[in-house]
Amino acid sequence: MPIKIEQKIIACETVTDEQKLSGSQIDDAEIESSAENAGSQQHEKAEIVRMHEKLQRPEMLLGSTYKIKTPLSDHALYVTINDIVLNPGTSHEKRRPFEVFINSKNMDHFQWILALTRIMSAVFRKGGDVTFLVEEMHSVFDPKGGYFKKGGKFMPSLVAEIGDAIESHLKMIGMIGEPQLDKEQKKLIEQKKAEYAATQQQAAVKEEVEASDFPAGATLCDKCHTKAVVMMDGCMTCLSCGESKCG
Repeated sequence: MPIKIEQKIIACETVTDEQKLSGSQIDDAEIESSAENAGSQQHEKAEIVRMHEKLQRPEMLLGSTYKIKTPLSDHALYVTINDIVLNPGTSHEKRRPFEVFINSKNMDHFQWILALTRIMSAVFRKGGDVTFLVEEMHSVFDPKGGYFKKGGKFMPSLVAEIGDAIESHLKMIGMIGEPQLDKEQKKLIEQKKAEYAATQQQAAVKEEVEASDFPAGATLCDKCHTKAVVMMDGCMTCLSCGESKCG
């Protein structure tokens, strides 16, 4: 096939059969390498497994158990959350909740707790963003009133504390991030802590000054002006200076 040369020829060179062979080998190697890389990328992309309801339960799941002890019951509740590991050993490895169980010796709440665990497990297997469960459970209030758990945190209901355990687990596996305070908020907190510490120190000094070796119910003595007057043997007597109404 004729080829039209647009530019001026300034040099020429003859290509040998060996050069043709080596050049074709290099081109073939580059093509094979690029094909392998593309194939591995497509293979890795195809192997990414995401959470969905048709995902089969494996033989073994990783579990964590949280103990809940409330003043509403003599028996503790044990919340166990089992996680499935997706894409293990790859850069896409993730740990996601798969099922939840709640066990207790107290059978008063057996029915609704069983229903709650089955619904939550179904939501976990559905996949997607399951963190909304935490907010929904925290908004459940007991008509009889809530209680304070260890550490001073108020729990409006038993359901809310189960939600608190779920939140702790989701934070542990990385589905919920820890809230981060900016510099101004941290500065304000440190300032309030310092003010509170100073107030407590002043109160301690005042109590130390006002501390007395005399009984708490003693009244003021007119002679020595000390709160040390008490009733003794039917007569008001000052324990500081000895002044007595009986002479």
